[in-house]
Amino acid sequence: MGAVVLAVAAFFLVFAYSRGNVAPVEGYTISAKFSAIDGLSVGDDVRISGIRVGTVVDQTLEPDFFRAVVTLSIWSDVVLPEDTTAMIASDGLLGGKYVALQPGGLEETIAPGGQITITQPAVNLETLLGKLIYNYSGGSSSSDTTAD
Repeated sequence: MGAVVLAVAAFFLVFAYSRGNVAPVEGYTISAKFSAIDGLSVGDDVRISGIRVGTVVDQTLEPDFFRAVVTLSIWSDVVLPEDTTAMIASDGLLGGKYVALQPGGLEETIAPGGQITITQPAVNLETLLGKLIYNYSGGSSSSDTTAD
């Protein structure tokens, strides 16, 4: 009976792995530099128009300017224009992060090993909520308390 349970569990793991689109992408690598990549992890998706076209394969810190360098593996059949932009986006309020690519219109393409030069960092939700609370609590309004 135990062997049957283990066989069924193994079947479900193989099924979930094959259908879950979690296998690494085989293709070419490019990099992008961001000022902040809060919540982005190795293995997260790279998407164009919501369609998975790659994965995040590495993250390092640029020692000179302290920017995050993210290495992306892109499917070999996806050719990106040189003016492609990259931004860190999230899958909803509590969802994970991914790299969203917006292809540009240039005819020149990013070569394997190349770099995306136009990036937008991750939006920090805690900072936004703090600003929202501060603005609605009267922190930004001035009250005149002088008497005539």
